[in-house]
Amino acid sequence: MAHCRTMGLQARQWSPIVTFTTARRFDKRGPMHDDRVFLRWNPSVPSFSHRANRSLIVAGIAWMLFWSLMVLVALEDYRRDGGTALWQPVLWETSSAVVATLLFLVQRRSSSGDDALVATPRRWFGRQLRWLPLYWFGFTPIVFAIRHGIYALAGVRYEHQPWSDVFVYEALKISVFFGLFTTIGFGLLSYREMMKERVRAEQAGALLREAQLERLTRQMQPHFLFNALNTISSLMHTDVARDELRLAQGYAAVMAERFEGRVTLAWDVDPAVLDVMLPAISLQPLLENVFKHTVGRRREATAIRVAAAVDGGAMVLRVEDDGGMLEESSAPGITVANLRTRLAALHGEHASLALVALAPAGVRAEMRLPCTC
Repeated sequence: MAHCRTMGLQARQWSPIVTFTTARRFDKRGPMHDDRVFLRWNPSVPSFSHRANRSLIVAGIAWMLFWSLMVLVALEDYRRDGGTALWQPVLWETSSAVVATLLFLVQRRSSSGDDALVATPRRWFGRQLRWLPLYWFGFTPIVFAIRHGIYALAGVRYEHQPWSDVFVYEALKISVFFGLFTTIGFGLLSYREMMKERVRAEQAGALLREAQLERLTRQMQPHFLFNALNTISSLMHTDVARDELRLAQGYAAVMAERFEGRVTLAWDVDPAVLDVMLPAISLQPLLENVFKHTVGRRREATAIRVAAAVDGGAMVLRVEDDGGMLEESSAPGITVANLRTRLAALHGEHASLALVALAPAGVRAEMRLPCTC
């Protein structure tokens, strides 16, 4: 009669794997900056709860198969010894199975917090050994009480070795099985922790992919149309100021709708400059810089002023705001560097583009071009 218990795995339930993604709210004002976070089920990442449930089912089946095997072995031994009351070996093993299962459930319910110590085997095994006396002094009395009771109901006397021998024998036997199944339980818990880490890695990978997609989505600003026009118009070399202003005003109107309530625009254009030739798409990038680096980074309202006038023999084009900050140590961005290169190619040293810090705050981009106004 083998009396033992198992340190099988009791699986915890874990939340389904979700991936986080941000979605921009679109309305008549365009996409807003204050993104909201949504949860989305990612079917490509398996849920840890599914794996835990499967492990729990497997452990339960293994536990029942073990005790079924113990019953079959006891029956075979009993028949070999000439026994005829087959219910007796069945009672011996099922009583052991029921009591061992109950003690196991009590232990798991009370010590599930010890699962976190599986990474430190010495501490984990030390915590489990605290339960061994429960099996020494609880298993044998309960099992034999059940057997004596059922035997009495059947009108049969249950005979066994003296109580001192029974306690010593059962204590030694339960200790062996306790050590065996504690080791098996440690292996199951270690496997569960490994699978948990694997799911976390898969979840992190899914979140990373979502973040990469979100980053690509954020880069698709409304001014992509103007960038496409810039590519096409760059083949045309120059354009008149009137058309440049019309294009810039269209872009500014779109962005003003997007940042409604956060930007005011003022246009101060001398009619004398409307027929001056400018590098194609030279004004719109300066406005784009203001929206990108100033308006988009602050919640306060930003005032933008666009001015074009004649100063001596030159046309002066200014785009300024009242909230930007100019870092003196930073190198010019791609927009400014590209525009300076184009001005130099067209007009040499007679054209320039300067960035000026305003007081108390603000940045002015000033472009000078030769003209015969």
